[in-house]
Amino acid sequence: MGALPRGRWVPIAAPVQQTQTQRVTQAPAYSGLGQIGRRPINPEVRRKRFLLTVGRHAGLIAVAAMFVAPFIFVVLTAVMTDAQAVTPSFWPKPFVWHNYVEVFHRIPIIRYTWNTAQIGILSTVGIVVSCVPVAYALARMRWRGRQVSFVLVLATIMLPIQVTIVPLYVLWVRFGQIGHLTPLILPSFLGDAFSIFLLRQFFLTIPQELVDAARVDGGSEFQILRRVVIPLAKPAIMAVALFQFLYCWNDFFGPLLYTGSNPRIWTLAVALGEFTAVHRSTLWNLQMAASLLFTLPVIVLFFLAQKVFVEGVTLTGVKG
Repeated sequence: MGALPRGRWVPIAAPVQQTQTQRVTQAPAYSGLGQIGRRPINPEVRRKRFLLTVGRHAGLIAVAAMFVAPFIFVVLTAVMTDAQAVTPSFWPKPFVWHNYVEVFHRIPIIRYTWNTAQIGILSTVGIVVSCVPVAYALARMRWRGRQVSFVLVLATIMLPIQVTIVPLYVLWVRFGQIGHLTPLILPSFLGDAFSIFLLRQFFLTIPQELVDAARVDGGSEFQILRRVVIPLAKPAIMAVALFQFLYCWNDFFGPLLYTGSNPRIWTLAVALGEFTAVHRSTLWNLQMAASLLFTLPVIVLFFLAQKVFVEGVTLTGVKG
């Protein structure tokens, strides 16, 4: 090969590098009908989908309005005057916000709220503490008579409260607890068949491999329950707790039976029933205001725990 002349050089052409934009612009273009994975939508099909969507939403709105209408009626009646509350008028003129203050003046609603909160919170703690170990034993532990015990637990759900209320009342009379909150709180620490069933069904959805791995590592049943099962079962436990709290908050029969002789420990349900019996023919606006105050804490609690509640209910019963 001959040497190049001194002082002269030959430039070597570097490979041309295309940018992403240039590659896209130089790529072959496809027409709308020829694009892979896309097909033209028939206008008739699109129209049917639109009409179905409109009809579905209209039906859901109508059903929602049917459920919301009574609550709106209560809210509007609660801020009416005494004379307007007994008329066909729907919109209050003027708005009387003082009705809520009047309810506090007529009944000691703070005391009744505290009594109801005590029953609800302590009963919820009792249900969770008593039902979680039983549900774990029925779902994950192997012992003789487990299925028979589970059937017996479910059989108690079929017993209505009217069947057992008489012997229970006699029992609490002999214990001298009538007129106290004990009969409304202590039974929750002995378990509840529905809560046990709900928790057991959720525990069955937890992979068995996690439990076996904890056993291989030397964990006891209590450690497996506390460190493996309970952290994974928080949605179900929260759903059970919410069910129990709402039941205690709305319960009327039990507090009326056991605390009716002692007005100082009445719950909101009993107090509301007494308030309605006294003012049922004169003060409809105050009745609606008292009812709204009674339901407001439950509504707030449900909206705060709605996500956990729905998750715990929907994930329960996948296996069983």
